[in-house]
Amino acid sequence: MKRYFRLYRRTWLKYDLPAGLSVFLVALPLCLGISLASGAPIYAGIVSGIIGGIVVSVISGSQLGVSGPAAGLSTLIVTSIGAYGDYRVFLLAVIIAGVFQIVLGLLKLGIIGNYFPSAVIKGMLAAIGILLIARQVPVALGYDQPDFWRSGLGHFINTKDISGNIHFMNLHISRGALLISGVSLISLVILQQPFARKLKIIPAPLLAVLLGVLVNYLFTHSASALTLKPTQLVQIPDNIFNSIAFPDFSKLFSQPGLWKDGVVIGLLASLETLLCVEAIDKLDRHNRITPLNQELLAQGSGNILCGLLGGLPITAVIVRGAANVDAGGRTKLSAFTHGVFLLIAVLALPFLLNTIPYASLAAILLITGYNLTKPKLYMNMWSLGLKQFLPFMLTIIIILITDLLTGVLTGLLLSAFYIIKNNFKAEYRIHEKLINDTMVYHIKLNSNVSFLNKVKLRQALDQIRPGSKLSIDGSECNFIDYDILEIISEYEKKAEERRIELHLHGIERVSVTAIH
Repeated sequence: MKRYFRLYRRTWLKYDLPAGLSVFLVALPLCLGISLASGAPIYAGIVSGIIGGIVVSVISGSQLGVSGPAAGLSTLIVTSIGAYGDYRVFLLAVIIAGVFQIVLGLLKLGIIGNYFPSAVIKGMLAAIGILLIARQVPVALGYDQPDFWRSGLGHFINTKDISGNIHFMNLHISRGALLISGVSLISLVILQQPFARKLKIIPAPLLAVLLGVLVNYLFTHSASALTLKPTQLVQIPDNIFNSIAFPDFSKLFSQPGLWKDGVVIGLLASLETLLCVEAIDKLDRHNRITPLNQELLAQGSGNILCGLLGGLPITAVIVRGAANVDAGGRTKLSAFTHGVFLLIAVLALPFLLNTIPYASLAAILLITGYNLTKPKLYMNMWSLGLKQFLPFMLTIIIILITDLLTGVLTGLLLSAFYIIKNNFKAEYRIHEKLINDTMVYHIKLNSNVSFLNKVKLRQALDQIRPGSKLSIDGSECNFIDYDILEIISEYEKKAEERRIELHLHGIERVSVTAIH
């Protein structure tokens, strides 16, 4: 026991502690940002991050997954809070979502995550990488207008006044933030190279943050115009837990849409969690598999606690999980550690966190996003053929246009189309030869023949020449769908009319009832 504890402690000190710190540095601004995007109190995302790290990681069987508030649910959350007009009522929906997830886990419905094709999962990862990069580019540039891609870069590209556009961009881009982003990116890129492995005394993301803090410190104490504005630094409010709202249980049965919203949040959170867990399992260098039903139980427990303590709904989050993998996390202690760091930070160290430039955190996320959507991934998917590449690309495109859930379902539908199309290929073989001026046909049914094959089989039977001999052999079939048996039984009468000598082997005759 002591030996096991020492081994676990060494793993935590060497791998999981630095990884937990790196994930914490990524998760902190995300928690705050998702709170703002969701129209929720600023503390809500932090509460969810702490619960996702400390509580969910203990119950979960995932070694590398990290849970927290999910950006994919922010639109639904904004709508729900607006409909109720009271954040305390929305918290009831979060509790209902948690209970629903626990029911799914107890019914062992987590297996649904195993039915999503690899191409769709990879497409989801790539799309998240693209979105991550797109959202961090304005932060890395220090752009201070609300919409960089339309009012900023879009205006710069689409209008003819080039000099005016350059002046406009110079006014709204911070050279200090750009310099800090550049320094942080360079450090991250260098430390990812094989020759720099010996230089990894501290995690690369942590080094990027420290360099950003140091550079801005030099700007500040030299009274440079490059000094970052307060809005370009992490801002942790003082006494963040003083205004925590608790659920209003008196409204549990008086709001007609509450239960529906709770179930929808539970469904979306479960699907996103299962997809993200499978995606993180694919990134795991040790090929460990997360028990999905246990994961649903963990997420449900976490969401119940989030609702009770004023937090946002949580899911397993690919950005945090990918950052955990990139930072070298080995066990669930890295996720737990990141939760502890979140708790310590908001309670005791807000003055230190407020010195961290968003530009450095943006650099970390840019690298994480790039690792999820590398050009090599697209080349590999193309080499696998269109049946893999098209669902992969369609998933990416639809996610970018709409949202995560719609994109994944669209990619899944295209993959299902290819499966159905493949099943339309005859699950049988036809041999024909001429014996004594009589055509002899032999149809050999393969292992599994479903209703998807009935159109092709009916066409093949209709092409049998009158006055010939036909044998249909299903003796080696594992499964013959009733629709196929019905077609063959119906054909017996037609064969008699066409003077076709029909022989059936290993095929059960079924009664055919006409429908009028």
